[in-house]
Amino acid sequence: MSDSIIRKYYAAFDARDWDGMCALLTDDVAHDVSQGGRQTGRDAFRKFLDHMDRCYREKTRNLVVMAAGDGVHAAAEFDLDGTYLATDAPHPPASGQTYSLRVGAFFEIRDGLIARISNHYNVADWLAQVK
Repeated sequence: MSDSIIRKYYAAFDARDWDGMCALLTDDVAHDVSQGGRQTGRDAFRKFLDHMDRCYREKTRNLVVMAAGDGVHAAAEFDLDGTYLATDAPHPPASGQTYSLRVGAFFEIRDGLIARISNHYNVADWLAQVK
């Protein structure tokens, strides 16, 4: 079950189907932003997606999903190819720079929905690619 919902989550991400992504989340989803803080709630996650949609155009490739036998924990690893569309302060100015990052994500599943998402990638690598 957890493998299936994670694949649906990334399929929605690649299709830029933000409503579809949010439908896979619990109301109180915890979202740990890479090298940032924790955001809580589906509404906060949707605001995050809207912000990201303004600043970045991204797509996954080489997705690998690993699900624990407990049905609660899962992880994903993938390449993220993107274009930096609009300046996201305090980062460097955007001018359509492209980038590719290796990303790891960890999930908790509750009642068939994603209750926690923790994304991790090398911010220094991203900065080097967009400066």
